[in-house]
Amino acid sequence: MSNFTGFTQEDFDVFKIDGLDERMEQLRIRLSPKLEAIASELEPTASSLTGDEMFVHVAKHARRTKNPPNDTWAALASSKRGYKKLPHFQVGMWETHVFIWFAVIYESPIKTDFARELKANKDQVISSIPDEFVWSKDHTQPETISHEDIKQGEFDRLVDRLENVKKAEILCGLTFDREDPRLQNGDEFIKLCEDTIKKLSTLYDLTKTIEYN
Repeated sequence: MSNFTGFTQEDFDVFKIDGLDERMEQLRIRLSPKLEAIASELEPTASSLTGDEMFVHVAKHARRTKNPPNDTWAALASSKRGYKKLPHFQVGMWETHVFIWFAVIYESPIKTDFARELKANKDQVISSIPDEFVWSKDHTQPETISHEDIKQGEFDRLVDRLENVKKAEILCGLTFDREDPRLQNGDEFIKLCEDTIKKLSTLYDLTKTIEYN
């Protein structure tokens, strides 16, 4: 049995609460424990698939002083100290949906080298990612790019941007609408996440050839 029992509609409504302190309190009480439970259950799978020991990091939103967060997440990365500079997996939510991503975000020093690896392995990457998966160029925005668009030319634009734009990011994974019944079943959702990480591990593998400066 999973420690994660599923999401409710009330969980998503946390993002409707006005005020930084008020929303953050409910986020800490309701959402962070659920996301931490999911990430903790995914850790053995992620560690096994990547060959790296993975550690759970729950978003703290510590830099915020005024605007309440519109999303939140837990991450899995190969360091106890942090995740933002490393390739990592994220499970999180907006008011409208839940996401599970493989992510290389703007703080990562390997972005340029990873873009080159993606270019060199373009056909393999595109064929290894299932058609229902989506991509993102910015983890702070809810919009996604369909894998169909990636196959039709968006891949080159996304990867060129990753290589040349300082704030560029690349994320790939699945999103689930808040009404999706699979979100209400903890065991089913954990299994879905494990399967997603398995399919995303090919992207993680490409980062392992890159040396950190």
